[in-house]
Amino acid sequence: MLPLQGKRILMFVDDIYEDLELLYPQLRFIEAGAEVVIAAQEKGRIYTGKHGYPCKSDAALDEVRAEDFDALIIAGGFAPDKLRRFDSVKKLTREIFEAGKPLAHICHGGWIPISAGIMEGYRCTSTPGIKDDLINAGATWVDEEVVVDRTMVSSRKPDDLPAYCRAIIDMMTD
Repeated sequence: MLPLQGKRILMFVDDIYEDLELLYPQLRFIEAGAEVVIAAQEKGRIYTGKHGYPCKSDAALDEVRAEDFDALIIAGGFAPDKLRRFDSVKKLTREIFEAGKPLAHICHGGWIPISAGIMEGYRCTSTPGIKDDLINAGATWVDEEVVVDRTMVSSRKPDDLPAYCRAIIDMMTD
């Protein structure tokens, strides 16, 4: 059984992404039947994670459209701090959120929805390093393995990935 058969998931990448937080969900969702598209500033470029793993982008950020995806999954590491500076990343994030599609972030990935201006009134978690940023953006921060609030899923760190991926798959199959 492939619970995500026919679903398209968007992920972002830039250098210094958290390797496990991008690669584990990517492979888990492919295994569940989804098509996962990795978007970056440059299509076809190889980006390097914090621990040296390569990730080749499938598409350029300016080429993808929110309406072509069923969910957005944002990995952590330090890549989100770079990515949130791009208008295309903030626009895609807002459009997916406003369309009521699942939006998930883990670790430092919460920086992107903060910069997209969509955290007001949401309950979420993250690495403690961006707790104050989330609170200042209007979110209620909690220290839990996985938090689901409406169409948003969040987790703290790589150890939380099994629960994080289960929550995303549950949300996408309800």
